[in-house]
This record gives sequence, structure tokens and C-alpha cells, in this order.
Amino acid sequence: MDGTDGTDDTDGIGGSDGSDGSDGADGSDTLYSIGDLARRTGLTVKAIRFYADTGLVPPTARTTAGYRRYDVHALARLDLVRTLRELGLDLPAIRRVLERQAPLPEVAAAHAEALEVQIRTLRLRRAVLLAVAQRGSTPEEMRLMHKLAKLSDAERRRLVHDFVDEAFGGLDANPEFVAMMRSAMPELPDEPRPEQVEAWVELGELVQDPDFRAAVRKMAEHQAAERADGDRTGLHTELTGTVTSRVRAALAAGVAPASPDAGPVVATLTAAYAEAFGRPDDAALRQWLFDRLGTADDPRAERYWQLMATVNGWPVQESLRDVFEWFTEALRGRLA
Repeated sequence: MDGTDGTDDTDGIGGSDGSDGSDGADGSDTLYSIGDLARRTGLTVKAIRFYADTGLVPPTARTTAGYRRYDVHALARLDLVRTLRELGLDLPAIRRVLERQAPLPEVAAAHAEALEVQIRTLRLRRAVLLAVAQRGSTPEEMRLMHKLAKLSDAERRRLVHDFVDEAFGGLDANPEFVAMMRSAMPELPDEPRPEQVEAWVELGELVQDPDFRAAVRKMAEHQAAERADGDRTGLHTELTGTVTSRVRAALAAGVAPASPDAGPVVATLTAAYAEAFGRPDDAALRQWLFDRLGTADDPRAERYWQLMATVNGWPVQESLRDVFEWFTEALRGRLA
């Protein structure tokens, strides 16, 4: 904005009393032109003029020629405005601070929180881009990856909750298993690694896959039917450990599922199932067990837990796919 006589405010450097604008003994009576302020603060004349025109840093006085002049208090005020702007505060917030309508610590805390959200967003975008670069994704895959990755924690949990509700809703399935499904929710960290973003995208796609939902629903119906027949057993962690150790030993020894050497392994495992479920170890048990393994025979179920672990930074459990494939084949050849 020009002076009242039409000349630029940066002209006529010096105090209103004709001084050269240098500091006095204590600096309290020194007045500066806009040009002086620009040199002292590093701001442009245009920016200082804008702050003056908006009332953030009004001039202390004017010369007889209409030039704006600023004292040391205005200089300090301008320094504060510059600092707050560099920290990302908007002009309305700065005005509230300057006019003492809002405490500076309170405003700073609010903007720090907003900045943290921006930082998390940038980190997530970076992880998506790195994942795209590593996967060689198509534009369509990249759009899907970005869409799923930018979901909030609540939206990610809701997506998985909806999947669990559809799969187990209205059924009296194994309560311990259902509780485990509901408690394991994807928690993408603030600074995810590319593989965590990839895992979440794959998990997000998986829980929305109608075919996978139908497969899990079928498993839940099988659990409900067994509970209707009186089964009140839990998650069978110990039983799974027994199967894993016995079958891994058979695999390491090169025992084929259909070979005679597989017979004792199968006998040991069917006896373990009979004890766990309170059933006779007979042909009916082997048929029941074969059907049970077939119901659970979906590699996507194991993949679900592997992806959940990767997203959350948990240890990823080893795959048991080969173990239960061997056990299923060994049972198949020994059905009555």
C-alpha cells in the first residue's frame, strides 16, 4: 500500500524526527520503515505491507508525508507473526493469539495435533507409493490401495467387524473362536512399512470377497451344528500342536500319506481327537474328522491370520497348509 502522497512506504528511510533509523540507546524510541523491517526480518515488503493492511502488525506512526513507521514492539510482533506462519498457523489463529483471545500454548497444541495428522497422512502416502513401486501395481490397483490404506482405524475395524458379523451372526458357533475373530482388528501403525500397507490392502480385499465370506459362513455353520450336538470344546490349541509335531516328523522322514508307515501317525492323531472331543476312536470318528478338515480346508483362512499379523506387526505363524494336507490325505485312504 502506498503512502498518502502516492510514494512507496519503503522510501524515506529514517525516523519521523528525521533520524536515520539507527537504534537509540535503548531502542525504545527508534522507528523503522517497511524497508527496515524487511531487512531485519527477512520478510518481503509485500508481506509486511499485507500484515499491516490486515491489522496484524499496524504501523506505530506515520511521517508528515504519510509514510508508515514501526517501533521495536511492532518489530517483535512481526517476528512473532512470521514464526507462527512458518509453524503453519493460519491468520485467524494468529490474530486470536495477538489479541489475547486465545492462549498461545492452547493454539500451538491444536495446530501441533493437526500437523501430526498431516504427518501420518504423508507417511501413509509414502508407504503406498513404495508398495506400488515394489509390486509394480497397475493404476487400478494403486487406486484401490490408496483407497483402502487411507481408511481411519475405526473404518478399518468396521470393515472387519462387518465381515465377522456376516460370517457368524445368528449362529451359536464356537464362542472362543468368534471372540478371537472380534478381538483381532487391523491396527496400521502411524508409519507403516510398505509390506504392512500391502498386507492391509490384501486383507481389505479378502474380507470383502463374497466367496471367502461364504466359506467362513459355512465353517461357522459347521461349528454351530457341532455345538448343537453337544460339543463345548474350545480352540484346540494343544491338539493342533500335536498334529503339527507328528505330521512334521512324518514329512521330515519322507513318509507318504498313503504309505503303511503313515498308519501309526494317523492312529495316534485320531486317538488324540477322540480324547479331546469325548468320542470313540472308530470309523465314524475318522469320517467326522475327514469332513471337519474338509470344511476348514481353505487356504484363505490361514492367509487371513497371516495378513492380520503382518498389518499389526505380530510374529507371523508358520503355515500349516502342508501339515493338514498330509493329514487329510492320510485319513482319506483309511476311511471305512
